[in-house]
Amino acid sequence: MKTISRVFAAAIAVAMAALPVAQASAQGYHQPPHREAPRKPAPPAPARPQAHKPAPAPHAKPMPPKPQAHKPMPPKRKWARGQRFNDWKRYSEVRDYKRHGLKRPAPGQRWVRVDNDYLLVTIASGIIAGIIAGR
Repeated sequence: MKTISRVFAAAIAVAMAALPVAQASAQGYHQPPHREAPRKPAPPAPARPQAHKPAPAPHAKPMPPKPQAHKPMPPKRKWARGQRFNDWKRYSEVRDYKRHGLKRPAPGQRWVRVDNDYLLVTIASGIIAGIIAGR
């Protein structure tokens, strides 16, 4: 009786092991032949011709400049103490003044970096109270 159950268990194990192989062959998966000749690479696709853009005629008018989304930066200026600087809010405020070697601003004043210069500007009036020129 034990031999029959062992044979039956072995038959079930063989059937379970053969099941994935049978399913793979039913789906079309197969191993290539052992000695297959090497395949030749596919020929490269023909290159597309580049579209040629003709040069503009010598009498053509130059294109007008594109409109800018923001105001262009003003040219480099020479700053002076007591000078009014109303547009100081457009520029980046320096909050870490110690890192830049600047003294602490008084209440109502801010350090502003314009180009490579540091301006100490009074908030209420926009008057320049101090200048540190950049290198």
